[in-house]
Amino acid sequence: MKGLLAGIPADRPLTGVVHTAGVLDDGVIGSLTPERLDTVLRPKADAVANLHELTRDADLAAFVVFSSIAGTFGGAGQGNYSAANAFLDALAQHRHAQGLPATSLAWGAWAPGAGMTSDLSEADMQRMARTGMLPLAVDQGLALLDTAAGLDRPVFLPMNLDVSVLRDQPELVTPMMRGLVRTTQRRAVESPSGGAAPGGASLADQLAPLSTPDREQLLTDVVAAQAAAVLGHASADDIEPDQAFKDLGFDSLTAVELRNRLGAATSVRLPATLVFDYPTPLALVRHLLEEIAPPEISGADSVGGELDRLESALASASVDDDDRTRIAARLQDLLAQVQDGAAAPVRRTAAAEPEDAELDSVASADELFDLIDKELGSL
Repeated sequence: MKGLLAGIPADRPLTGVVHTAGVLDDGVIGSLTPERLDTVLRPKADAVANLHELTRDADLAAFVVFSSIAGTFGGAGQGNYSAANAFLDALAQHRHAQGLPATSLAWGAWAPGAGMTSDLSEADMQRMARTGMLPLAVDQGLALLDTAAGLDRPVFLPMNLDVSVLRDQPELVTPMMRGLVRTTQRRAVESPSGGAAPGGASLADQLAPLSTPDREQLLTDVVAAQAAAVLGHASADDIEPDQAFKDLGFDSLTAVELRNRLGAATSVRLPATLVFDYPTPLALVRHLLEEIAPPEISGADSVGGELDRLESALASASVDDDDRTRIAARLQDLLAQVQDGAAAPVRRTAAAEPEDAELDSVASADELFDLIDKELGSL
């Protein structure tokens, strides 16, 4: 490159640099060998670094590099490509701070057939669309290039972002994008019946009161729904629990997208190799059960917890004599059930309630709390 630049005629000096090269070699982090990193970094980071050093003293009017939004937001299976483009953006800022011309255009995806998107499949385009990243038409891209050329800033993100898609999927909005996409509270994971859990409960909250089989069914529904969304299926019924993810059509990129979706749904940090470590939906569900499902609560522990809450409520309640009579009668019924092996409760009617004069023979305030303390100690 040094020899090439030295051969530029003095009467036609170099006045601008535009670097557009780029190579893809996507894969999950664990598969990125030094050779695969070099394949992507050399034409991007190395080439631009050389251009920067060799033209530092030239009287340039423009130094334009084509970067990618992967350097800003990351990209599924694009750890190497993201790093290369982050370097380009950082170098542009470095040059700008030194008073040198610099413009890094961190492009979003272009429409198929334009540049590096020529090899993308329809499934790839659908995957990007689900994240709100719509392809740029050629005329849109050129218009954005013209706009950037007239502004004195080092880094631009020319992209076609559909914020409504992200607004409908707040769990996919990254912290960096929250200033662009205003969302309400994060959506609750759907319950086994298909509707949102009452009160927007978290997945862990939904799992807590369920038996092990019901927990497994809820997580199976969640995994199937997210897998179907990643693959573009209209229904989660297409996802068989015992079918291998690779047979369902998952590759390294869709595997990372599923990991991201499940991580957002479960609030658990999951590895990029998730679907390879747990190769079927059922195996993945059982792993998630171990990660997020709280231990099942025994019957005695559950009742004890309710009695704790009752004791707290009684301690803070302001009750008159009639209320105290009714409460005492109810508690005596419950005590009888426990002592008799949970026999059918005895329902007291108003007519059967003691008269006010008999209140002291039923229960004083101290006796009421003694009863609760006794029950708490016996469970």
